[in-house]
Parts: sequence; structure tokens; C-alpha cells
Amino acid sequence: MTDLVYRSVMRDIKQKILNNEYEDMRLPDERSLSDYYHVSRSSMKRALGLLAQQGIVFKKRGSGTFINPLYLKNQALFKYEGSNLGITDSFSVPGKKQSIELLDYQVIKADEDLRQDLFLKESDFVYQIKRLRLLDDQPFLIETGFIPIKITPELNTDILKGSLFNYLEDTQNKTVTRSFLTITVEPSTLEDQSKLMLAPNEPVGVMEGIFFLDNGTPFEVSNMRIHYKYMKYNTFVNLSQE
Repeated sequence: MTDLVYRSVMRDIKQKILNNEYEDMRLPDERSLSDYYHVSRSSMKRALGLLAQQGIVFKKRGSGTFINPLYLKNQALFKYEGSNLGITDSFSVPGKKQSIELLDYQVIKADEDLRQDLFLKESDFVYQIKRLRLLDDQPFLIETGFIPIKITPELNTDILKGSLFNYLEDTQNKTVTRSFLTITVEPSTLEDQSKLMLAPNEPVGVMEGIFFLDNGTPFEVSNMRIHYKYMKYNTFVNLSQE
């Protein structure tokens, strides 16, 4: 399946923003953008809405859609592509190439904790996947994930060398849109020190929890151990008056 229309539009708008192609930090109106990209108003509305959710643009009632100046100052803080919560997008850094080394890939029977977290039956099996993420050959993250086979029965090693979440969206129209994560910092283990090139006295960031598809189905139980230099969490808070 080809890339979704709204994602292509979003990428082009982002590039135009970085090239300073919009005067006065303001985007054309929705109708003009729809005509320019030859897409439906609904696709354009979704693209602009997601750009706003990411904090790249913001809307002023009665005035139009404007570029967030913070995005131009530090694009690395604004990481997500589409509504996707995957690591390939969320840890992208301008000018650095991300790669994946598959450390472990096997099928196991779901234990009691996995069955509870992923809403599985006693007879269900899951993929156990362990991958090392690198930026310009510098390891920065070890991720261990458990995914129900019944959701992605065609999963293979070639797919796991790229973004799994983007694969789901592009080929199956399934989107990972929500997560429940616990974020902590711990002393690094021997494996952390070996794989992430950490000194024994250096800590590691830990993000663990559950990712959900847009229909509410639990998709993955994940544990991510991150080099402390890359442990930065950013969020947007919407303050509304009652």
C-alpha cells in the first residue's frame, strides 16, 4: 500500500516550513492547501489537525494557522510523524540515520502477565522481539516487545528491520495512537553497559508500558532501555478555561 495521503502532505508542509516558504509564519487556508495538493478537504483537515497536535502549527480563531516558532528553533523536540507513536519517528534526529539490529526474535506462549496486559487467552502465543536501535552506528536504545501473533501473523525479520508501527499503518491501516508508559531512571545493567556503551556508573532511562491501536486493542507490551543522553521527554499541555 502506498503511503497515506495525509502523511505525504504533512511531510511536504514540514519541509516548506523548514525552507521558510510561508510568509509571516502563516499557512494558506485549508481550501487553498487542498487545491494545491489535489487532496480532499477531509485529508487536508486531518493533516493540519495532526500538525497542530504535534505542536508544529497552531490555530488562531479568525486569523488562520500559524507556525510554532519553537519548531524552527529545535525540530528534534517535535518528533512524531502522523499519529504514530513508534520509536523510528519519535527518536528521529535531523542529520542522523537510524538503524536497527535484531537481537532476538522468537514465538513464546503468553504468560499470565502478558495475557492480562494484552487481553489474551491461555492458549495464545506472542512474538518476543528484542532490538538494538542506533543513530549513525551509535547504540542508544534496547527495546524488548511482546506482540500477539493474532494481530500480525505475517511478522518476519525483514519487517522488524524497519518501523513496525509504520508498517502497520502503511499496509494494514492500523494505527498505534495511545500508550500507557512508566518513565524512570535506573542504574545500568551489564547488558546496558555492553550494548549501549555505558560506563558502570552511568544510568539508563527506562520506558515501559503498553501501546494501543486506534480501536483500543492492546498491541504491544514494551520495555525500552535508553542511553541517558537521549532520555528527553517532551509533551504539550492544553490549558482550557471552563
